[in-house]
This record gives sequence, C-alpha cells and structure tokens, in this order.
Amino acid sequence: MDNSSTCPHAATPNASAPEGQLPDPLAGLRIADAHLERVLRGQDFLVQDGAMGTLLQAQGLTAHGELPDLLNFSDPEAITAIHASYVAAGAEMITTNTFSANAHKLAGRTSVADVYRAAAANARAAGARYVAGGLGPIGALLEPLGTLSFEEAYEVFAEQVRAVVDAGCDIVLIETMTDLREAKAAVLAAKEHSDLPVFASLTFGEDGRTFLGTSPTVAAATLSALGVNVVGVNCSLGPEELEPVAHELLRFARCPVVVRPNAGLPRLVDGRTVYDVEPAAFAEVMSRIIDAGVSVVGGCCGTTPAFVEELAKLVAGRTPVPRAMPDAFVVTSAQEAVVLPQGSSDVVVVGERINPTGKPKLRAALKAGDYDHLVGEAVAQQEAGAGILDVNVGLPELDEPAALAEAIERLQATVTLPLQIDSSDPAAVEAAVRCYAGKPLVNSVNAKRSSLEAVLPLVKKYGCAVVGLTLDEDGIPPTAEGRLRAAERIVAAAEAQGIPRADIVIDCLVMAAATNQDEVRETLRAVRLVKERLGVRTELGVSNVSFGLPQRGLVNATFLAAALASGLDLPILNPLSARYRDTVATWQVLSGQDAGSAAFVEHYATAPDPYAAPAASPSASPSERSAESKDPVRCDSAPAPAASADPFPLPTALADAADDVRAMVHLILTGRKAPMTAATERLLANHDPLDLIDGVFIPALDVVGERFDSGAFFLPQLMASAEAVKAGFDVVRARMGDAAPIDNDKAIVLATVQGDIHDIGKNIVRMLLENYGYRVIDLGRDVAPEQVVQAVREHSVRLVGLSALMTTTVRAMERTVQLLHEQVPDVRVFVGGAVLTSEYAHEIGADYYGKDAAEAARIAERFFATRA
Repeated sequence: MDNSSTCPHAATPNASAPEGQLPDPLAGLRIADAHLERVLRGQDFLVQDGAMGTLLQAQGLTAHGELPDLLNFSDPEAITAIHASYVAAGAEMITTNTFSANAHKLAGRTSVADVYRAAAANARAAGARYVAGGLGPIGALLEPLGTLSFEEAYEVFAEQVRAVVDAGCDIVLIETMTDLREAKAAVLAAKEHSDLPVFASLTFGEDGRTFLGTSPTVAAATLSALGVNVVGVNCSLGPEELEPVAHELLRFARCPVVVRPNAGLPRLVDGRTVYDVEPAAFAEVMSRIIDAGVSVVGGCCGTTPAFVEELAKLVAGRTPVPRAMPDAFVVTSAQEAVVLPQGSSDVVVVGERINPTGKPKLRAALKAGDYDHLVGEAVAQQEAGAGILDVNVGLPELDEPAALAEAIERLQATVTLPLQIDSSDPAAVEAAVRCYAGKPLVNSVNAKRSSLEAVLPLVKKYGCAVVGLTLDEDGIPPTAEGRLRAAERIVAAAEAQGIPRADIVIDCLVMAAATNQDEVRETLRAVRLVKERLGVRTELGVSNVSFGLPQRGLVNATFLAAALASGLDLPILNPLSARYRDTVATWQVLSGQDAGSAAFVEHYATAPDPYAAPAASPSASPSERSAESKDPVRCDSAPAPAASADPFPLPTALADAADDVRAMVHLILTGRKAPMTAATERLLANHDPLDLIDGVFIPALDVVGERFDSGAFFLPQLMASAEAVKAGFDVVRARMGDAAPIDNDKAIVLATVQGDIHDIGKNIVRMLLENYGYRVIDLGRDVAPEQVVQAVREHSVRLVGLSALMTTTVRAMERTVQLLHEQVPDVRVFVGGAVLTSEYAHEIGADYYGKDAAEAARIAERFFATRA
C-alpha cells in the first residue's frame, strides 16, 4: 500500500492512458495465465466449484459440530477428495475451505494463516487450475447496528488477505456478503494487501435485496466502481429466483458477472437436508442466465459435482455474449440508487441544506458535536423529495476529516438517499468515502493541477463519482468557452485515472446576477456546451444566482427553469422550497421524465394555484409585505416534523397533546434516537407513562413493521426506529423507578445452535425484542441443546428462539427443538436463519418460523397475547 501522500490510505495514481481512453483495468494485477486474463476481460467463461458444506454433511463430517474450516487439518484427505470431485466434473476454479477462517470465528483455535495454508494445499493437491482464497462474512454486525467498526472489519479481512497471498492462491474470493459496507471493507483489504484478482458476490433474498436492503443495482454499481474484477451473487436462492437478479447485475456491472445459485430450497427428508432442484433443471435456467451475459458460473448450497458437470457442458466451446459496459450516471447509498441514463433529460435534486455557511443553528450544532440537527435537516430534505444530499461540515474550528466521517456515519443510519461528499480537504474526503456504504458523489475537484492530483486518485480508488468545477489557476473563466476548456481538462485527467465519463459531473459555476449579470448567460451556454461536447452530467448551485437581489426565490426559480432547459441534470437547491419543487415537477413533465404526467396530475390536480391567492393588502406595512415574500432559502431552521404518512390513531388519553404525539411518532418513523428523550419527557410531564407505551411506542413500532414488510423500510431503518423507541422506554423506566413495567412472564431465550458461530441474525432479533420491552436471555452462539433446556428451566421461560445460518447445523437445531419439546413440553419454539424456510421449520418440529427480526417480534406479541 502506497502512503506517499498525507492521507492515511493514499491512492496510487494509474499509469497515464492516451487521451479519451481509459487505462487497462487489469494493469498491475498478478494473473495466473492467459485464460484467466480473458475471463477477467469477459472474453472466456470460468466454471467454479459447488457446495462444500453439502458434501461434508453427506459424508457425516459435520456431525460433531466442529468448524468445517478445521477439517483442513483433521481430515485433509476428505477435503482434497471433495475438491478433486469438482475438478473432475469440470470446475476450473476451486474455493478453499475457509468460509469461517477469520479471527472472529476461529476465536484462537488456530491461526488464520495456518488455516489458509492448509486449505490452499488441499485445493492444489486436488489438481485445481485456479485456487481462490475464500473469505466469508466476519459473523459480527458493523456499526451502527453492531459494535464492530469499519476499520476493525477491514483489519480482520486484511489478515485473511495476507494469508491468501502467503498460501499461494490465484484469486481473492469474497462471498455470501449481506452487508455492502462489510463487503467494501473486504474489497479494500484485498486491493490494499494483494495484487490478485478480486471476485465479490453478495447474497439476495426473495425480495431481490440483501439482508440489509442492498439491491443488485447498488451492489453492481458500487463494487465494480470500487475495482472488483468479477461481481455477482451466490447462495440464498435457486437459479430461477436469481435470474432477475442476474439481469439487474448485468445492467450495472462494469466487469464480468458471476452467478452461483443454490440447488433450490432445502427440505428435510428422512433426517437429511435435500434441495428441490435437480442438475438438469438447474442447467436449464443457468443456460438462460449465460445467454443473458453471465460469464462466471458455479453452484452454492445443495449443488454437487453433477451440477458443475452440467455447467461445464453449457459453456464448452463457447465464448460469452459481448456486453456493452453501462454508461448511466449512478450514485448510491447502501439501499438506493440514483440512475440517470445516458441521453435522458432526467433531473435529480441535490439537497443543499447540510452546509454551515449562513446557517448559525447548524454551525452551532456542529461545534457542539450535536449531529442530530444535521440528521433532522437530512430527514426533512428526503421527505421533501431530494434525490441526493450534499454534506458539508467545513468549519475552521473542527477536525474536518473526523467530523465529516461522523456526519456520514450518522446520516447513513437514518436516511437512505445517496450522499454528495462536499469538502475541499482531500483528507476529509477520504475519511468520508472510505467507510461510505455505497457509491458517493464527491464535490469537488477543479482544473487546477494540484486539485486534480490530490482528488482524482481518491475518487478512482474508492469508486466514487465526482463533480468538477470549471475553474483553474487563473480563476473562473468569464466565457462559456473558457469553462468548457476547464471541463475538458478535468474530464481528460479523470479518464487518465480510469474514471469513466459516466462518473463525471461538471459544475459550470453560477455567478451572482447582481454583480456578474453577463456571466449568467455564459453559465447557461457553458452547460449546453459541456453536455453537447463532452456528454457528461451537469450540476449547478442554483441559489448563488440571486445573492444581493430582492425576491431571491423568484430569481432562483426562474434561473432554475432556464438551467434545466439548457441541460442541467443535478440542481443543488433547497428542496423545502415549494417554489423550487414546483419548477422541477413542471420540468419533469415537459422533459418526459414524469411519464404521462402522472405524478404532476396526482399532486397538482386539486392543489390551489399559489398566484390565485389574495394579494397582500396595499395598506400592509413594508415589513409585513417583506414577510409574505421572504425567500425560503434564507430560512435557517428545519421545518416542523411532518405528520406520519400512515394514519396514526391518536390515543384518547393523549388527545390534548396531539402535536407532541405526532412529533414523537415522526421521530420514531425516521429513526431519530437523540431527540426522543426530550420528547418523552414533555409528554410525561402531564400524562401517564403507560399511555405513552401503549398509545405511542408500540403502535408506532407496528407502523414501522408494516413499512418493513412492504419494502418501504429496510433493516437499518427498522433498527433505527427500534432504537428511538428504546430511548423513550429508558426515560419511562427511569421515571417510574420500581414501578416500571417489567413482566418476567415475557422472557425469551435466544440461541444460535450448536456448531454454528454465525449470530448476526440472532443479535438483531435480540435488539428488536428488547426494544419492544421483552426480557431476553441471550445464550450466544454454538449453544448445545442441553444448555438451552437448562436456561429455559432456570428462567421459567415459555418462548425460545433458535438461529442457524449453515446447512450443516440445521440438524443441531432439530435436536434442540426435539429436546425442548420432550423435557419442557409447555415451551414453544420459533426458528430462523438464512438456510430455513417455513416448510423446513415445520419439518424439524418448530412451532413458528421467523423469516426476519420483525416477524420474530410479531411471533412474540401473538404468543404472549394469547397466554396473558
């Protein structure tokens, strides 16, 4: 890793490429042979192996609950034989048996390096053409859902990557990821500690998203921009369910795509786990996926050498379908993508309000370390229709890198919009984008050589899009042609770094009409020239035009309309202004972005015409007339919380505090923990604590659960809302003291079953249940059936939750359920985990199936309601 700059993880510039041509993305990689190079260029197929756990289970090697990775030492011949069976079936790439070989999961049993050394030797002994050092999830939640920091996760993966390199592997394989941020930590570790090709795949559920809400679009755009050589999907579902996922990945990936499905869904037959898709049916669907453009294929859970043999037959003697690389502008959060297709006139509003310039309240909050004010601004802008949020915390008094990183962390825990990282300090930019979950927009670089050399390597390394300001060593050119030349210099330098034009946005810089009236027209001409000559997206800070003029909102809205007609794609403005929203909505009709004018008609058909309202009285005082026309851009405070979009029944006991109740519900629905203390104390001043619990907290969480079920919320938003409620609960309990509602009958035992050390799902269920007010006895992971029974008896528990992620440990779950039903027959058991289905849960004797944390909370609610 090159640390030649002042940044802690400095990017190394790519070698220069001819003007207009991107450098070779494979330059500097250590590639095993010419065939693998052609694979990485999308010119050859690559067949990977299939499941390891399925074959270990079939041979009875997992019955004693040992980590499968340790079988590399205790049963190397068996591991080698499994690898060899895949090689014989036609697999060119063999994955080391190291899915759990990280420091967190090994927990001191042996060293990470020793596991990879043994695993790679077993794969080589099997005759593998390419050995891929496999890295699975760490098994712990990253902040803010968990306690593991991004850099701690990075260090866990860095240790594994060094072990992969030392073991002589050919590829770093990152697989079965559900958290995009965790995947990013693994990719950065792979790229900063090795020169091997990097494959990365996530696992998607039936809703087409990962466990934490990432879509294939977000995954493909983020990871391929980050420099992954092959990106895709493995595990969770069968090939038919993953076919639409594959198509979405192909649309947005700038590299070859891998698809490795399960052999369908698991079932229990005569005590054995079997899958419902046979090799021939698997190959039939995979044939369509290959025809669509996927060029790297393999299998995951339930697949065997017979499946791989069918895949090898499918690609024998063929070359992949040629793919055009995506040319849309894409920026993302972990859950949402903003996509502007090439050639479209689509417009996306960039919210400007997270910037301390001219905002004394935000300035004061930042100085005090109060990030909730900033989060409130973000929530308000998201609700007002912004598509991207600009984030600037630049104050001389602050440690800007630390403050910007903290701001990004807080925002990503609450809002789902992509962020524009706004700073002139490269160190602050890097601190923010390094741990950002998604593909951000960096604001900004300019045509000065010093700026280009400091910023563009960071943009490339961290897979960002970038805003280029049309100014150079001589300042802002006064003419459109001068600004075009500055833009051309920025585009050429970006492409030389490997940043494609689709990721470049040019800001032609708006000047104040009061002092630079002629340059307003030049700015608009520059936008047209940049769009026509360079084919990149454009951005403008709209409100700059009105400085020094009265009726600023009128000036800004008129300029906005002219700029949109000139080709502006990303207006930076205050989305809380109805005037600006009206202008954008009208343009989206005229440009065709609002298909059939549907959104416009829905919003405006019954809305009053603001200009038809009675005018101000001629006798009104100048101050009164001024107040009527006050520019909303100058309003420094965030708006009052909006009422819930869902009808929320106002509790009768709290009817006299309707505004406070609605404000609290809004805090819960937007996941804002910090203000809940004060909001709860306000209501407690004149109301019974139980009225808050029964009338606000629990009903609001029910609304959150409904939004989660509908796909409007994802797991991070669900947990943020639960944390907000917990903050309120804590105030209530502190106020009530010994009288606080603690119902020991509503205790629940949770455990990850014996042999399984993956406890992320169980930990999330625990947090949500605790926030609902249940007492949770968490037994941890790798828990023997007898321990679960003992805890049930010791705590007089009537409900137990069991979790398993690995197919090899579902038998342990079955034994635990059976033992509970035999020895404590009054107890009921709910189960969950990635490898389970409702049918499978029934087959192993469970009473309930919790497909996710929200369903677990509903199971508990129904269970205790019927046994009250």
